[in-house]
Amino acid sequence: MTRAYSNDLRLRAARLVAQGKSCRETAVLLEMSVATVVRCSQRYRAIASADARPCGGCRRFSGLERERGWIEARLATPPQVTLTGLVVELAERGVATSYGAVQRFFAREGLSFPSRGPARRRAGPPRA
Repeated sequence: MTRAYSNDLRLRAARLVAQGKSCRETAVLLEMSVATVVRCSQRYRAIASADARPCGGCRRFSGLERERGWIEARLATPPQVTLTGLVVELAERGVATSYGAVQRFFAREGLSFPSRGPARRRAGPPRA
């Protein structure tokens, strides 16, 4: 992925357009694309700043955050549940979610499943 132009270069492009140069002339002069010069000048006119917008988007709200108390209580009561089982139970409660969303929620909130005790022996000979 390419890097964003520096804010200094964006500001120079926006000011050149504001002083009367065309976007095409400015793009050739500063070795930028015409579209970038247009966006910089539009942003400069709108909010007096040609700085790049933040990358990465915003953190979307997860409906699971409202259900945190219920999830913690469910993990504490038997029978123990799996992630897939939790998705099914949440759907029964009217919370539309997916396996991946629940998994990310657990990672983000620092939740984990309770220990199931000693591991069961596998059928068949032990692996070498």
